[in-house]
Amino acid sequence: MIEAKQKKILILAVRAGELMMKSGAEIYRVEDTVTRICKACGIHYVDVFAMQTGIFVSLDTGDENSDMYTYVKRIEGVSTDLTKISELNRFSREFTTTDLSVEEGMHRLKEISHIQLPPFPLRVLGAALVSSFFSLLFGGGVLDFLCAFIIGAASYSASRILGLYSINFFIRGFCCCALAAFLALSISSMVPGANYNAIIIGALMIFVPGVAITNSIRDFLSGNMLSGLARATEAGLVAISLAAGVGMVLRLWYSIGGASL
Repeated sequence: MIEAKQKKILILAVRAGELMMKSGAEIYRVEDTVTRICKACGIHYVDVFAMQTGIFVSLDTGDENSDMYTYVKRIEGVSTDLTKISELNRFSREFTTTDLSVEEGMHRLKEISHIQLPPFPLRVLGAALVSSFFSLLFGGGVLDFLCAFIIGAASYSASRILGLYSINFFIRGFCCCALAAFLALSISSMVPGANYNAIIIGALMIFVPGVAITNSIRDFLSGNMLSGLARATEAGLVAISLAAGVGMVLRLWYSIGGASL
């Protein structure tokens, strides 16, 4: 039978993997972290299988008559938090190279789990800047920069509000991009010289699933085909929702007599 200490180690390792998964880390990174923590504590017989919805860990003591112990952890609410991923990587290196105890490790993980996102006004400012500078990259001018700044802030704020009501990512992306397209068309119809194409593209870049696409490719390259396919499918669905939201508004705008598209 597995000892109480080894059970605590297993819970610690799975907790670290859970936090990494919920923060948007790659699958191979999650599996490697769980494996390293267990082996650093003397558990050499460990096998880890992770995917977006769960982590499965099996281990035993290595004795001839020992029983296999399996732990399954359901994963829900995956997002992107690069700060937590960085801190968890640092914790993994620290735990495997120093004499940090299991209790201290759990306390450290608790601190990492409580790391807060930047203040909401700062996140809105960041989204507005991303939107406005991308509008410049896609051929916009100073006027488009200012319009994209406002629309980026508005669409990101709408996304956060919808997130408070647990609206799924497809509907949230659809509504926010539809709002951005409507505001861009409205402003371009009232302000001479505004380029709604550059403004809309700039606002869309806030919601493009770049991390999911990158992680899917990295999972494919590391041999995790199932995870790579799941992330690629998720990114594809998000892209469809963004395009559908903008496309619907553009079509309705043209149908009711708006400026020619």
